[in-house]
Amino acid sequence: MAVRILPDAQEDLLSLQEYMLDKWSESDWLKAEDEIFEKLALVDTGFLTGAPVSELASVGIFEYQNVFTSHHKLVYRRIDDDTVVYAVAGHRQDYPTLLMKRLLRI
Repeated sequence: MAVRILPDAQEDLLSLQEYMLDKWSESDWLKAEDEIFEKLALVDTGFLTGAPVSELASVGIFEYQNVFTSHHKLVYRRIDDDTVVYAVAGHRQDYPTLLMKRLLRI
């Protein structure tokens, strides 16, 4: 079991870090980062299961799931025993647009 963060999701994390360090504080970013990785660890161990991404489920695609932290939405899919992270979005981001851009490139 492992959490694999795809390059686009890594870019999401870096963008969120830059934004939060600019607008908030380093301690706020570290707290948010810890929360993200704690949530992903729970998903990876099977103690937490997200809900299907509603935008995709509406067209019959159910394997992509999302979980939420206090400030972020994490999109992942379980492949074998791994948790593969596709996107990390802030709650204020235009999530449907991010999702469509991301999935059209996959």
